[in-house]
Amino acid sequence: MKLVSFLNNGETRLGLFKNGRIVDLNQADARIPSTMALFIENWEVAYSIAKAVAERATNEGLEESNVQLLAPVPEPASCRDGYAFRQHVEAARRNRHVPMIDEFDQFPIFYFTNHKGIQGPGEVLCMPDHFQQLDFELEVAIVVCKKGKNFTAAEAEKYIGGYMIMNDMSARTLQMEEMKLSLGPAKGKDFCTVIGPWLVTPDELEKYKVPAKPGHVGFSYNLNMTCSVNGVELSAGNMADMDWTFSEILERCAYGAYVFPGDVIGSGTVGTGCLLELNGTGLLQDPNYAVQWLKDGDQIEMKIDGLGTLNNTIVAEKSNFSLLALKKMKEDVN
Repeated sequence: MKLVSFLNNGETRLGLFKNGRIVDLNQADARIPSTMALFIENWEVAYSIAKAVAERATNEGLEESNVQLLAPVPEPASCRDGYAFRQHVEAARRNRHVPMIDEFDQFPIFYFTNHKGIQGPGEVLCMPDHFQQLDFELEVAIVVCKKGKNFTAAEAEKYIGGYMIMNDMSARTLQMEEMKLSLGPAKGKDFCTVIGPWLVTPDELEKYKVPAKPGHVGFSYNLNMTCSVNGVELSAGNMADMDWTFSEILERCAYGAYVFPGDVIGSGTVGTGCLLELNGTGLLQDPNYAVQWLKDGDQIEMKIDGLGTLNNTIVAEKSNFSLLALKKMKEDVN
């Protein structure tokens, strides 16, 4: 199934996307919760009822073009982001003239980001300091559908409710400043993380399933991933390029701590999946490379096979507030 959250008369509702239309699942069967959060909390029962609705649905519901889609999981219990693609990690370190780190192959890492900063398709509002090297990051995310703790990667598949496109928006100047102190990323990430347009349940992706890479546990999916800015494709990769699987990332997340229904977990950036990597590689090959960052009005389009297309527009917030400017003024005075 392709599950969505959408606005109807100012109310957030849970929907099924099928044949270009949105079916309100609670209206189709009152036993199904009306919101994604409640659906995930009651996953096993609600899923089976919704599956029956999906199988009999034809062309009923609202036209997708007439519906305002929200983040599929608009109020996650938490949000983590991983670091699963070796290609991206190697390129980023090479571009900084530092060797590949051995610990990448020892365990999958993640950080917590602002789960209240989650949003879906549409405008991404950015303050002046966000535009200091504003970046996208092309990723896949999962949502947890079952509470658990201290389970192995081999047991992790049953905790995955579905998959989404994730755009881990990044204000790189803020990020790099704080990471000099060996803590972060935090402030460079917390203003926005985009997920959508659908939450796709694993049954829909079965035909794309591929084995994990040698030495890893779990599986991945052969899903092409691209990102375009203003109609120009900049990034291209595949979910099957993940070195650490979501099963292994989940094992790590649940190591000594509970994961909960509604937790969102990102894969980390696919190779070539952000401007930081692309700019670094370009400058390494050509000192005159034209560096690019996101700016006001830019249109971002992320596509992943089976997971849909996620569209966002960068919009400058009407604010002059800038801690970077205040910092510069203090430095100039001193």
